[in-house]
This record gives sequence, C-alpha cells and structure tokens, in this order.
Amino acid sequence: MKEEKMEFSFIFLGQSVLKYQVPLEVFVGLNELYETQKKHLPNANKQLAGKIPDEVSLFYAGPTNKRMHAHSYVSEDILKWFYSIFDHYLKWNKTREYKMDINSIWINEMKAGDYNPVHIHQGKLYTGLSSVMILKLPKDMGPELTRPDQPMNGQLQILGSASGQFVTADYSPRMKIGDFYVFPYDVRHVVYPFTNKKAKRRTLVCNVDVEYNPVDSRTAQ
Repeated sequence: MKEEKMEFSFIFLGQSVLKYQVPLEVFVGLNELYETQKKHLPNANKQLAGKIPDEVSLFYAGPTNKRMHAHSYVSEDILKWFYSIFDHYLKWNKTREYKMDINSIWINEMKAGDYNPVHIHQGKLYTGLSSVMILKLPKDMGPELTRPDQPMNGQLQILGSASGQFVTADYSPRMKIGDFYVFPYDVRHVVYPFTNKKAKRRTLVCNVDVEYNPVDSRTAQ
C-alpha cells in the first residue's frame, strides 16, 4: 500500500502548560535580589503548602493579615515582563476580555528532604495563573532509591485533570535553569524531595489573578 502524507488538524480540549525561557537580565536580577536581600525578605512559610523552611516573599498584593502584608521588592521592569508572559498565555489560550493583577511572588530554596505536597494555588480570586521558574538546579540530586533510569528526586510533576484512554495526564519536565512553566491556578502539582545534602534547588512562583468570564471563554474556536 502506498504511503501517503497524513493531513490533520489539532484541537486541544483541556488546560495548557506553557514553557517559556527567562531573559538573562530577569534571571540574574531575581537571583541577585534573593541572594542580597534574603535576610530582609518576609518569610512566606505560614501561608504556603510547602514543607520548605526557606520560603521568602518578593511581592504580595493581597489583603493584609497576621501572616502577610503588602510589599514589593521586584522592579517595575521585571513585573512588566511577568505581565507580558501571562498575557501571552491568555491570548494563546483564546481567553476573552480579561483583567490581570499579580497577587504574589515568592522563592523556594529546597534542601535535602524538603518537598512540596500536591496542591493548587489561589490569590484574591480563585481564577488565575500560577508558575514555576527554575533559578538554581543542582546537577546531582542524590541517589535514587530505585529505578535510576527514571529519576524523580527533586522533580516537579504537574498533574492534569483529564482521564481516559490515550490521555497524557501527568507532566514531569526535564527542567533546566531558566525554564518558566505557566499553568492555571487549579492545576495540581507536586515537587518531590531529593537526597543530596550538599545541594540546593531554587525556584520562583508568581501568581496572577485573572478576572474573566469562564462561560464566554469556554468554547473552542
């Protein structure tokens, strides 16, 4: 039988995870901010799900409470870059008539045994986008307990809500420094512990509230 070129269209029905590359000036600026101001940055442990002692906040625009108050240590240029990325995600996803407000930005620095359990995010709104930026990544995460051919030490895993046959439901990216993953607030995700006691793994999270009409944006075009 003669082999013919298969022509097809791709229609995606579900939630998207988009990966971006962080510009060098943004990457360097955020790492320098953390390394030079860490002692002065507000501790974010009390309002986060992670089992991570070193969690500090760079930006918070939510309501003032016993756990956190409004602050910003991030430059306007970097904030504009974050807005441009989230705007691209929403346009790519064909979201209609939306308003964005960055709610919070913080940094997690994990050491051996630290982990982030399965969780979702929210800001002042339940609708919005979260993200994970890779700022520092050790080459050696320590020995795997089993199956070194499928390493999971220190691994980010994003858990999709789709089910059924022929569905790729989970995403465990082979992360690189400078990667920036963006996904909706209600997408579950987890970070597994690692075993190398000399290593540190540094990531940044940025949450942006998105006010939009989910009914008008629900139908694929």
